[in-house]
Amino acid sequence: MKIVVLDGSSVNPGDLSYKFLDNYGDVSIYDYTDESQIYDRISDIDIVLTNKVSISREVIEKANNLKFICLLSTGYNIIDIEAANENNIVVSNIPDYSSMAVAQFTFSLILQFYSKISIYDKIVKSGEWGTSGKFCIYNGDTYELFNKTIGIIGFGSIAQKVSEIAKSFGMNILVYSRTVKKEYESNILSFVDKEYLFKNSDIISIHCPLNKNTYNMVNKDLIKFMKYNSIIINTSRGSIINEVDLSTALNKGKIMGAGMDVVSVEPIEDTNPLLTAKNCIITPHMAWSPIESRSRMLKICEQNIICFIKGNPINRIK
Repeated sequence: MKIVVLDGSSVNPGDLSYKFLDNYGDVSIYDYTDESQIYDRISDIDIVLTNKVSISREVIEKANNLKFICLLSTGYNIIDIEAANENNIVVSNIPDYSSMAVAQFTFSLILQFYSKISIYDKIVKSGEWGTSGKFCIYNGDTYELFNKTIGIIGFGSIAQKVSEIAKSFGMNILVYSRTVKKEYESNILSFVDKEYLFKNSDIISIHCPLNKNTYNMVNKDLIKFMKYNSIIINTSRGSIINEVDLSTALNKGKIMGAGMDVVSVEPIEDTNPLLTAKNCIITPHMAWSPIESRSRMLKICEQNIICFIKGNPINRIK
């Protein structure tokens, strides 16, 4: 059995180990793989592990030995699932390994806007506070999360963790989801339509998968409903938001801010309009990446491989 990891450093920059893979075959590990290198690196491979490297229909149809694609992620939009199914290739993902980490990071972005910790840290270290003669310095308003309304798009495991944290802050919660889960409804959590959510939320946080129904779902037609002092957070997939429309709204002051851990093309291109948008924080798709989450991911990955080899694949995407 031949195994290849196409972008090993994405999950393991050196603080973890892929040694467990040696138990299941001959292993090749690449830190990164360019699009031009994909086919050559999997042409005679049985099992492929990938985090961000896309595997297209063209590659799938040419890779005659390929039997199993083990995603090192929950999202699976980088794989042509239809082509994989047609060619009897099993695709498995890693579910629910980073829910707490992403929920935590979501609130880190929210609190950057609400508490402005990094701004005040700079004020202190620049000497401004020390020379001011003032007990404290104000640099724009800060806000409480208590009694604010957070609108959550999607309601999978990450979104549910976000809602739990929101409850602990005393927030009201609106949810837009394809599936209404009545058991979660309460006096502070309601399932609503998209328009209502955008009109009534102080904070909007995106936690849905990228597919044909969600591509550019958040665009000027929805953004126009947002409150002028609201913020939007995206830790899901960049293309769910129309970046030109969001950039325009930020630059015109239509909304207060945006926190993006994901963008439409990654790594980010220097032409991305969000790079020059006002009040936009961008991080390099790392909400999922605490060492505990990545360790958990590799353990689930090993179980996916074991079950595939035994003929009983788990976490299969169809």
